[in-house]
Amino acid sequence: MNDAIFNRIRKPSRYLGDELNSRPKDTGTVDLRVALAFPDVYEVGMSHIGFAILYRILNDLDWLAAERAYAPWPDMEAELRSAGDPLRSLESQRPLAAFDIIGFTLQYELSYTNLLNMLDLAGIPRRREQRDESHPLIVVGGPCAYNPEPLADFFDLAVIGDGEEAVVEVCALVRQGRKSGWDRQRLLRELAAVEGVYVPSLYQVDYHPDGTLRAVRPLDGAPERVRRRVLADLDSAPYPLRPIVPFMNTVHDRVAVEVARGCTRGCRFCQAGYIYRPVRERSAKTVASIVEQSLRHSGYDEVSLLSLSTGDYSQLEPLLKHLMDCHADEKVAISLPSLRVGSLSAELMDEIRKVRKTGFTLAPEAGTERLRDVINKGISEQDLLDGSRAAFALGWRLIKLYFMIGLPTETGDDRAAIVDLAARVKQTGKGSAGGADVNVSVSTFVPKPHTPFQWEAQIGLEETVRRQQELKEGLKKRKLRFKYHDPRMSLLEGIFARGDRRLGRLLEAAFELGCRFDGWGEHFRWDLWQQAMQQTGTDPDRYLRSRDEQEILPWDHIDCGLPKSFFLRERRRALEGAYTADCRQGACHGCGLCDFGQIRPRLSSSLPPTAGPVRTAATPATDSRCKVRLRLRKEGRVRFVSHLEFMTAFHRAVRRAKLPIGYSGGFHPHPKIAFPDALPTGIASDAEIIDLELAHPLPADEVRSRLNAELPPGLAILQAAEVAWQTPSPSASIVSASYRVELPAETPADLAERCAAFLAAERVDAERQTKNGRKTIDIRKDVLDLQLQAGQLRLTLAKGSPLPVLGHLLGIGPERARDLSIRKTAVSMRNGLDCFGK
Repeated sequence: MNDAIFNRIRKPSRYLGDELNSRPKDTGTVDLRVALAFPDVYEVGMSHIGFAILYRILNDLDWLAAERAYAPWPDMEAELRSAGDPLRSLESQRPLAAFDIIGFTLQYELSYTNLLNMLDLAGIPRRREQRDESHPLIVVGGPCAYNPEPLADFFDLAVIGDGEEAVVEVCALVRQGRKSGWDRQRLLRELAAVEGVYVPSLYQVDYHPDGTLRAVRPLDGAPERVRRRVLADLDSAPYPLRPIVPFMNTVHDRVAVEVARGCTRGCRFCQAGYIYRPVRERSAKTVASIVEQSLRHSGYDEVSLLSLSTGDYSQLEPLLKHLMDCHADEKVAISLPSLRVGSLSAELMDEIRKVRKTGFTLAPEAGTERLRDVINKGISEQDLLDGSRAAFALGWRLIKLYFMIGLPTETGDDRAAIVDLAARVKQTGKGSAGGADVNVSVSTFVPKPHTPFQWEAQIGLEETVRRQQELKEGLKKRKLRFKYHDPRMSLLEGIFARGDRRLGRLLEAAFELGCRFDGWGEHFRWDLWQQAMQQTGTDPDRYLRSRDEQEILPWDHIDCGLPKSFFLRERRRALEGAYTADCRQGACHGCGLCDFGQIRPRLSSSLPPTAGPVRTAATPATDSRCKVRLRLRKEGRVRFVSHLEFMTAFHRAVRRAKLPIGYSGGFHPHPKIAFPDALPTGIASDAEIIDLELAHPLPADEVRSRLNAELPPGLAILQAAEVAWQTPSPSASIVSASYRVELPAETPADLAERCAAFLAAERVDAERQTKNGRKTIDIRKDVLDLQLQAGQLRLTLAKGSPLPVLGHLLGIGPERARDLSIRKTAVSMRNGLDCFGK
């Protein structure tokens, strides 16, 4: 891929590769090449911990190379198609079509068109029957694979359930097949015998005349039902201890540690709560070790403890206190993204208060206790009000409440109760210091496979809009903020969540019409989806309707471990308004998953006490402080990261280097690092000046060597020197910057005359595109010198970017000037501040 492409797209750091802790291998020395593909944009995919777990497990195999690929944003897609360039992996820039396996993680139904687009951009036939021995095997996994039928025309096999062990077995079998010369059909038959592997070509689907399913028949010895894989022991499972550190900010920009998998609360709408059973916890000791190593190898300043319900983790309070004791002096914050109201003790909330930076989120899901009993949420109104009162009292100013509309048995009274309950939550903050606010977020209930509500109807588009408007008006009267999910997206999600193989035609038609990134509001094209439905004769109501309990469901041949009889029993209890207690605190409910041997709930062991007292960051005496000035080189692909991304990457390198950096005061302390003005994206530099304020003296050469050991490729400290404590910041010290430009072959013959005329002019106007339109600026006033030297242009500026000047002189405009080879070579400082010399 030509690097010039990065000058023409937004956020090029999505595509650069070379991130810290990525694991490129020589693909010529391995037996198998696997592309882990995420059908969404980079910053979403990089935040998915399952993806990172598989990346580590596969790359730990010396005979296999696993690389990553993400859905390109539309601007990058346009560039690839225009250049005829295929979609490539990040690590080796190898075309995806040259891999042996491409494994897609399916997290969300509205990413399906992106999957087809990635295949198309890779030059791989979309439909599996069009692929032959020369093409990679297309594998899918993740929660959406529990109903793989809407995508069955496009993938070769699905891995159902936990992937840690299954993916290794699949890869080993593919490796064996390659060595033994098996054809594609033989390989698929062998793979179908692996527990948890579903091969759709080995199943025949038949329909009744009314369009309902008649049968899903296995062929050629395939199992009647594909039982999901269950990882029995989470604590001993491999986990990434050197997380890949992106250049850009991702959705979850922190160390993420899965403390537990599975949930037994039994919320009847929650697919994850059933398909990830039983509960398996990592020991607190293991979690603490993962956190320590991940922080050391990443430089992050925040840790997120992940599970479906982190508040239910059996060792949460001692673990949280232990982490705070160990990492308080490192200014590390701990976030708990999934707290349940009933799990919030006073002690836990006090610990959260010390580190929580954002709003406090509670998810009652329904407005009345009657409806919460129907969905088995198990939260009383008093629990909710007590939790909100405590949060406001402890200093939170904002509480976010999550509800659903369209739940089974919902009435107008249930929706009116959402408004009343949100108002009462706000009232609990009356008199709190700093005020109290409540945001109400409402989504539309989407029935999911493998839940007690898989037979229920989903409300249609018009009814969803009507109920949203009803809530909007009610909440507005109470002066409460309201946010709701796009009802058209919810409808589409519902169609694919419970769809069958016939949806493959609809999906392909929508893709060919131009649908991409359907979960992103700015790219969602409902008009194109409507057109695709008309073209393919797809009736949305067929998929949103309620299902008869005797009806064969499209996913019945996928065994999630819980029998249909259990879901039917829970459905009937829901309609009776009967609550089913968490089996971890009470009797077994006979869901049928646990064998009470290998597969059973596993809780965490106790955490050993923290050695020594709590460590806190002391404020150093003024005379012990030290300032070190650095000159940094920035070149290679890292020159395409933005200035903010560069600053973040440098901050993390400082943390990894364990430099005694000073911090500002206040609730959100910041490291005392001063940067120069932003270098335009794409320009290399030998003279980025950065100041570090250290809490105590450290030799400048040691600072340099420590940082160079931690900086990503393309960044290097060239010089380091201690400067006086009162020395002004780089942006205040620099008076000019010099640039060297390699002139292109089509350089104007009269460039020397142009330069002379430019220097002789008092003012040179050029147009600049701003957020508010085009603006005329004087590009002459900041130019101090221009010199032509043997195919190079030397340019010295008092401030600003060289691009407008170069575009004007060469007659190519500032955007095309970005494609030139430009390097900042030096800076000049105010008198006495140039510690590096000339």
